[in-house]
Amino acid sequence: MSLRPFRNINRKNTKVIKVGDVKVGGKNPISVQSMTNTLTTDIKSTIKQINEIYEEGADIVRVSCPDEASSKSLKEISKNVKIPIIADIHFHYKRAIEAAENGAKCLRINPGNIGDKDKIHDVLSAAKNNDCSIRIGVNAGSLEKDILEKYKEPCPEALVESAMRNIKILEDQDFFNFKVSVKSSDVFLSIAAYRQLSQVMNYPLHLGITEAGSFVSGSVKSSIGLGSLLLDGIGDTIRVSLSDDPVKEVKIGNEILKSLGLRNRGVKIISCPSCARQAFQVIDTVKVLEEKLSHIKTSVTLSIIGCVVNGPGEAAMTDIGITGGGKGNNMLYLSGVQSEKVLTDDIINKVVLEVEKKASELEKKP
Repeated sequence: MSLRPFRNINRKNTKVIKVGDVKVGGKNPISVQSMTNTLTTDIKSTIKQINEIYEEGADIVRVSCPDEASSKSLKEISKNVKIPIIADIHFHYKRAIEAAENGAKCLRINPGNIGDKDKIHDVLSAAKNNDCSIRIGVNAGSLEKDILEKYKEPCPEALVESAMRNIKILEDQDFFNFKVSVKSSDVFLSIAAYRQLSQVMNYPLHLGITEAGSFVSGSVKSSIGLGSLLLDGIGDTIRVSLSDDPVKEVKIGNEILKSLGLRNRGVKIISCPSCARQAFQVIDTVKVLEEKLSHIKTSVTLSIIGCVVNGPGEAAMTDIGITGGGKGNNMLYLSGVQSEKVLTDDIINKVVLEVEKKASELEKKP
């Protein structure tokens, strides 16, 4: 039993590209990205962080390559991780070539920053020869000088003009294996820029609110910005940018997609905020269950409601549900139907058992 979204989102059918074995664009699932914050030359730490990001549910990871040692470290890193790596390149064209030759599956660049046509040609040749895509990364904080002078300040039109200029550079070199982003730390600016860009080109879009901030404020800003665009059917891959552990970026990114019915992965918990009516400690119970069920990758819905006011109704729409009852006797629901009473002290173990059982059943279905 899965919750059905009240609105079917009509996604724009963009061009499909590949980042390693991950297809981006078209009707392919919206992928979730994050970025390492380790020193890339610290190969062991970088591999460890990428694997943690992968386990949380990331599809793609970005790694910064500010120098030759970093770009060449990708050779060992890429051999020891399970998701494709995007090499973050800003100015030096040799870093892009080195990254493509050492295992990167995508290069994050602004072609206009790379230099003359010969340098751009060399980067694109390396990308083609190594089956490497490109992300054109336009940022409100680093617009071209002439565009900034034209518009006086970052605005949607400025970001879109920069994006279209960089798109033309690649198209003129017969390179079409790319996606585009037009990021800003301002939610309204980002939304407007992405909407305008989506109307004038058909390449896949990478969504993000850049430098969104700390965990709480950044999650809120990203949810509003990305959520608004995703509801419009815009976006093929996303990153939640937080000043925090990148694992948390992936968690929030997946939650945004799950809340919109755009991704089904792991346990989706519906829980009440708790009040004086609660028959057990809902908040503590949910925290423990989130931890104990974090290993589940199959989509399972779970409701944890502290009393009978909303409990039965929520349980009717989830795979598994617990509703608080009197004298420590709480009701377990399976597929919306009352199953058995569960003592408060037994809730955690019982719910974990039932969720694991349900996940196993769903995994076996063709």
